[in-house]
Amino acid sequence: MKQFPSFIILCLLIVFSFNSCAQKNSPPKPGKKPEINLSEKEWKTKLSPEQYYILREKGTERAFSGEFVFSKEKGTYKCAGCGEPLFTDDMKFESECGWPSFDKEIEGGKIIQTEDLSHGMKRIEITCAKCGGHLGHIFDDGPTKTGQRYCVNSLSLSFEPQKKDAKK
Repeated sequence: MKQFPSFIILCLLIVFSFNSCAQKNSPPKPGKKPEINLSEKEWKTKLSPEQYYILREKGTERAFSGEFVFSKEKGTYKCAGCGEPLFTDDMKFESECGWPSFDKEIEGGKIIQTEDLSHGMKRIEITCAKCGGHLGHIFDDGPTKTGQRYCVNSLSLSFEPQKKDAKK
């Protein structure tokens, strides 16, 4: 019986993880078709199994487990599938939801927004416009001027540190 409370806590954590990204959303913004079209076999060769699960199978990493959740390093966050620059460090903020959060993308058209009705929720999925890789979801509950929170899986991103000579 001692395991029963642990099981309840685990279930509550799982429910909280899903609900933390289940906020009210704006309608999706239409995007273009991805430029990079690799076969699933090519993607499996290019990506780690974990990246493949996130980017190609629309998976979600566990809350607070990603490499970039608490990162404050200066630089550019890119799509791990194709290297397309998506976000910069000054767009990142601490949302306490368990995933890296950004208030906008580098420039319009880098990310495609699509309605996602999976898991019994209504959300807006975000994918890389260049390769179609699943990044996460976008919500209208961000604390910055934009009001947006791009909730992104760390495994869908790579990071290029800012050069020491570069000024922002």
